[in-house]
Amino acid sequence: MEAEGLDWLLVPLHRLVSWGAAAAMVFGGVVPYIPQYRDIRRTQNADGFSTHVCLVLLVANILRILFWFGRRFESPLLWQSIVMTLTMLLMLKLCTEVRVANELNLKRRSFAAGDSRDEEPKAPPRRSYLDFDPHHFWHWSSFGDYVQCVLAFTGVAGYVTYLSIDSALFVETLGFLAVLTEAMLGVPQLYRNYCHRSTEGMSLKMVLMWTSGDTFKTAYFLLNGAPLQFSVCGLLQVLVDLAILGQAYAFACHPQKPAPHTAHPASAKAL
Repeated sequence: MEAEGLDWLLVPLHRLVSWGAAAAMVFGGVVPYIPQYRDIRRTQNADGFSTHVCLVLLVANILRILFWFGRRFESPLLWQSIVMTLTMLLMLKLCTEVRVANELNLKRRSFAAGDSRDEEPKAPPRRSYLDFDPHHFWHWSSFGDYVQCVLAFTGVAGYVTYLSIDSALFVETLGFLAVLTEAMLGVPQLYRNYCHRSTEGMSLKMVLMWTSGDTFKTAYFLLNGAPLQFSVCGLLQVLVDLAILGQAYAFACHPQKPAPHTAHPASAKAL
């Protein structure tokens, strides 16, 4: 009787916790990018954020959505991919606008620092994904180019998935590629930090939220019986997050000394 009397409380409580966990899965992944988005808007400088993070997440989540058609997993994970895809497009839009504006402002400052009166500062050369220049890949001058590239990738991947949807091997491989790509999320930021020997411009709050979110996500995968690929790659993602936090600590304890250089008068004035 006592157990039956508690059912009226435990059942709604269990449902509430389940809904909360599902909501955290859907929207929790985008929370780490809020402080980075605000920092970029405030400083009008996107140099500290690697847009290849957006590339990794767009590819991973598009592949995960396609994987859902071959092997239905929990709806919160599907909605998480949709929300994350839209979030990464917003991040790309902001970063592209800021970078192009800064390039144009730099040319204007350089022009103002000179003595020429006959020339006008020219806009930086437009880089499009249709140029097929590997040196400018994912460094295009228009947000529309990123959207076209994402749509082209989605169309090709979707068509291949449609043709191979009956192959269990293909579907499982697609799921593995999706989560493995997502597990590599922090690698572009890790590599950028290593090359610059600094984490300046990177939002530490973002990485801390990455770590807590990935830990929660991996636990969610394990407890809810998600496909094995999800759990293994979730653990890998947590390890990459911890490596970035280790970089932040190491570079803060041993900051790189700026290299001495002689400034040209014109460039000094331009800055």
